[in-house]
Amino acid sequence: MLTFTLLASPLEQFEIVTLMPLTFYGLNISITNSVLFMIFSFVIAVFWISLSFYRNTIIPNNWQLLNEMIYNVTVNMVQDNLGQKGEFYFPFIFTLHLFLLFCNLIGMIPYSFTVTSHITFTFGLALSIFIGINIIGIQTHGFKFFALFLPRGVPLVIVPLLITIEFLSYIVKVFTLSIRLFANMTSGHTLLKIIAGFAWTMLSAGGLFAIFHLIPLGLLLTLIGLELAIAGLQAYVFTLLTCIYLNDVLEFH
Repeated sequence: MLTFTLLASPLEQFEIVTLMPLTFYGLNISITNSVLFMIFSFVIAVFWISLSFYRNTIIPNNWQLLNEMIYNVTVNMVQDNLGQKGEFYFPFIFTLHLFLLFCNLIGMIPYSFTVTSHITFTFGLALSIFIGINIIGIQTHGFKFFALFLPRGVPLVIVPLLITIEFLSYIVKVFTLSIRLFANMTSGHTLLKIIAGFAWTMLSAGGLFAIFHLIPLGLLLTLIGLELAIAGLQAYVFTLLTCIYLNDVLEFH
């Protein structure tokens, strides 16, 4: 008779656990695993930047090559989408890119926590960036900024409808920016958990099942490599879209 081990739900890895309960005038400011790994990712990103200036040589070593590669990727992204005016915003863009990259990569470590797998984090980050971009647009163009919702030469009859459509499509950017990152990280980690649980169940069953567990195990190793690539890609896409949205408010017709 075959006995299968009862495994935890694949969604258990996304559970937010309170590590240090704290309240301030009735406001819950407890330290959770999400907060802990978010701070840890930010510290690692800052530490990475500080190490980038450590013992640099004319002929770069492997560590320096890796730093310069990530730096050049961000520089090219800013130059292609923002041009010369992007130099002012480069520190923020570079920090955002590194922060999201380490949030995604640290989440790949077993028994860690993926901060970007929660819509509350990605939506909060996207909304704060969206608000900041609009403030920059208003400071740059003044009241002319609102002409973004009304193209020139539009018949007066369809002006209310067009403004509504343009405004809704503009607001949707916040949701698309946050949901894209959240959905990709959540689905990828869930799939890895399911495949790993399936391989462990087959191994625990013994007999013929123990031999064929190598099939889901090989698939798991392939998916881990794919998920690492997605972790870097999603950090890049989020940062790229931020540059594009920033350029839209700096230069519009």
